[in-house]
Amino acid sequence: MRELQCGPVRGGAPDRTLADDLPPTGSHGEHILQQRYGTADRAGQFYRNQVTDQLTPEMIEFVGRMEMAFIATSDAAGDCDCSFRAGTAGFVRVLDERTIAYPELRGNGVMASLGNILENPRVGILMIDFTHSLIGLHVNGAAEIVTPEYMLELDEPLPEQATNAGRRPVQWVLVRVTEAYIHCSKHIPKLVPESRVRHWGTDNPRHKGGDFFGVAARNLASAAEVPAASGAVAAGSAGAVGPFML
Repeated sequence: MRELQCGPVRGGAPDRTLADDLPPTGSHGEHILQQRYGTADRAGQFYRNQVTDQLTPEMIEFVGRMEMAFIATSDAAGDCDCSFRAGTAGFVRVLDERTIAYPELRGNGVMASLGNILENPRVGILMIDFTHSLIGLHVNGAAEIVTPEYMLELDEPLPEQATNAGRRPVQWVLVRVTEAYIHCSKHIPKLVPESRVRHWGTDNPRHKGGDFFGVAARNLASAAEVPAASGAVAAGSAGAVGPFML
């Protein structure tokens, strides 16, 4: 037995030891908690029956008909981000059983996911079929950013990418698969697809959702309150325009 240092989990006594013969699949933290809560046998069965280091033919078919994906990344410090990607069926490309790729279209310019990948190449991708199979697929792996020109050497472009400027990839993310497994259907809701007009490549705030969550309004209000909190600026003071310092 070896001594382990456990992270904080509220409630219950911390584990002090864990057997050396841990299963090779899953994180160290997973196995600590499986031992603590008595789920090791159930988890082991899942690892043996559902986790693979390459895509099966059924997984490849599944990816080929998906129209959305959730992309989880983190930077070098471990700060996380989860982003959403969507397109027509097959926008996530399967190059072989160990390699997939997805396009990065023109967005808000922040590049949070790509920035994280630049620091930490590990990514987690979740694709869910909300309309037919009601099942999900996790694909984890190591990512790299590649150019559209490089992708053309690996794969054919989707037809709409050539005709719609807003759907032409600015970059691609190439993912080397290290782990793939099912997401159970138990709690996946059934959704009914409905057609809608999509304004690809637009910067029009109205078409992008505007200030739906009120962040811009709140930040504007906070900025207006700063001078009042720190003392009013005397009228006519040099470098002052209204209540704001320049």
